[in-house]
Amino acid sequence: MGVSLADNDDDDDFGETHDINVTPFIDVILVLLIIFMVAAPLSTVDLPIDLPTSSATPQKKPDKPTYLSIKPDLTLAIGENPVHRAELIGTLDGLSDMSKDKYVFLRADRSVPYGELMSVMELLRSGGYSRVKLVALEGAPGAPAAGAGQP
Repeated sequence: MGVSLADNDDDDDFGETHDINVTPFIDVILVLLIIFMVAAPLSTVDLPIDLPTSSATPQKKPDKPTYLSIKPDLTLAIGENPVHRAELIGTLDGLSDMSKDKYVFLRADRSVPYGELMSVMELLRSGGYSRVKLVALEGAPGAPAAGAGQP
């Protein structure tokens, strides 16, 4: 039985390579990309509210806006969480990223009566939240808003 201790560079004879195999890494990255592409649309507020359109120029919204929604059945929701009118101010005060000097974005369904919208705005004002922005769908510039011209 003989053993050769000579340093032969015959590694190519066995077909071995000493490079890192990046195929599993690319597979993991592609799976993560697909997961983020599917999850990104789910991170937005998705309540079924029929907003009116507006021809006003869109403004920049903050990174984490606080949405207060008035649904067609006149119930309230902060983000996607339902809240009772009596608990609205307490719930807003309890939010970690909310303060009285930040804007509250108020969304109301098209079928909500004007008086109900004003009562929610008065409730916010009485709780110290005087910075309120109304949310509408963006319309074409110069085009009349939906429902305009109707009595």
